[in-house]
Amino acid sequence: MATPVPQELVLEIKQLLIEALNLEDMTPDDIDAEQALFVDGLGLDSIDALELGLALQKKFGISLSAESENTKKHFASVNALAELVSSQRAPASA
Repeated sequence: MATPVPQELVLEIKQLLIEALNLEDMTPDDIDAEQALFVDGLGLDSIDALELGLALQKKFGISLSAESENTKKHFASVNALAELVSSQRAPASA
């Protein structure tokens, strides 16, 4: 069972989206965490995906692979991105 994602992280990712993609006319409250990021929903495109991916890597130190099928799934919504960041930031318990 997945650990619930902290709301602070969801808010942080919404803010990162706004800053990285220059969505000046939006606030974090305008972005539904379940809303699709591409096509419908926010309507982001592949250039936005690259910029967002770089911003996520820089801010959270996570690794993303453009070739990975999972990457598309992770970019589905803010919540999906938050789950990815949360899982990669979680301390490794060995």
